[in-house]
Amino acid sequence: MQKYDYIINGSGASGLMLAYRMAKDSFFDTASILIIDKEKKTSNDRTWCFWENGKGEWDDLVYKSWSKILFESYSYKNTIPLQSYTYKMIRSSKFYKKLWSFIETKKNISFIKTTVLSVTDTLDGAFVETSIGRYHSEKLLNSIDFDQNFTHQEEYPVLLQHFTGWFIETKKNHFDDSVATFMDFTVDQKTNTRFMYVLPVSANKALFEYTLFSKDVLTTKEYERELQKYLELKSITDYTIIEKEKGVIPMTSFKFWQENSKNILNIGTVGGWTKASTGYTFKNTSKKTIQLIAFLKTENDFTNFRKKTRFWFYDLLMLDVLANYNHLGSKLFSKLFQRNSLKNVFRFLDEETSFIEDLRIMLSMPPLRFIIALFRRVLKLKN
Repeated sequence: MQKYDYIINGSGASGLMLAYRMAKDSFFDTASILIIDKEKKTSNDRTWCFWENGKGEWDDLVYKSWSKILFESYSYKNTIPLQSYTYKMIRSSKFYKKLWSFIETKKNISFIKTTVLSVTDTLDGAFVETSIGRYHSEKLLNSIDFDQNFTHQEEYPVLLQHFTGWFIETKKNHFDDSVATFMDFTVDQKTNTRFMYVLPVSANKALFEYTLFSKDVLTTKEYERELQKYLELKSITDYTIIEKEKGVIPMTSFKFWQENSKNILNIGTVGGWTKASTGYTFKNTSKKTIQLIAFLKTENDFTNFRKKTRFWFYDLLMLDVLANYNHLGSKLFSKLFQRNSLKNVFRFLDEETSFIEDLRIMLSMPPLRFIIALFRRVLKLKN
C-alpha cells in the first residue's frame, strides 16, 4: 500500500485548484501529494461565471467579460452598469490546461486514473479504497459525495439549481455582447422559480441557459422546448447549436462541515463550498482554497476548518422562503435588484457587508415571507 502526505480525491475545480495552490507554495515542496480521479479532464465540460471587483487572479483565463447586466421581470426591468465590477466567464478547458501544466512540473505530485470506492479515517490517517488498490495519506481532501447525506434529512431545505444550455451561432448579428442577461423572469414560471440566463460572447454567438431553482429536475425535452420557445420569442430562428451543456447544483444550508473528520476534509460542493442561496461555486472555491492552504500550514484537525457565520443563516432563510413559496422567486429577486444598488447586492452575496447593510437588504425583499421563515426556523432550532 502506497503512502502519501496528502491525497486529493477528484480533479474538478476544487481538487485541481487546491493542487495548483499547493504546487505553487514552496511549503509543500517536500510533501508527497497524490491526485485520484477516474479521468483527467481537458474538455469544455463546465462554464464558470462570477462577478469581481477589478482585476483578479484568473483574468488570463477569462473567455469573455461584461460591463453591464440585464435584469428583467414583469414588474422590473433594468440594464445595470457594473461600475467597478466585471462579470466574467471562464471555460473549463483553458482552466484545466493551465493548472495541469503547472502541476505536472512538480515531481512530488502524481496522478492516478482510477475510481474511488470509499474513504476511511483512522487513528493512523486516511485510507482511500479504489478499483485498483488501497492508498494511505496523513490528510485526505475529498470532493466526492459518496452518501449524499444532505438528501436524507428534512431539517434544512434542499433546492436544485438545474439548467440546460445551448451555445448558438446565428447568421445575422443579434446580440449586444456588452450586456449579460443575468435573470430574465418573463418566461412562464409554472409555479416555480424559472429564468433565462443569456451570455453573448460576440454579436452572433451566445450561451442561452434555461434555469430553475426548484426541487425536481425536468426532462431534456422540457428544457430544450423552453429554450426553443425563448429564441423564437426573441425572433432568433437562423441559429446553429454549437455546444450543449447541463448541470444540477444542490442549494442547501445543510451543515456539510459536520461530515469532516480529523484527517478527512470534504471540499467543493460536497464540502458546502457552493453558495447556498445562489448556486455560485467558482469564486467561493477560489477563496476557500486560499484559506485551506493557510490552514494546512498551521492546523492538524480538519473539524476546525469551517466556522458558521451569519451569512449561513441568511442563506437558510432565503432557501426556506424559496422552498415554501417557490412560485414567488421572481418577485423576491425583483425586489432585491430594484431596491438595492448592484454593488451592495454583490457585496452581500460575497459576504462582505456589515450587519446594518444586511438588514437593509433583507428588508428590501418581501418582509412577511422572511418573518414567517424566521419564526419557523427559530422554533425548529429550539426544538
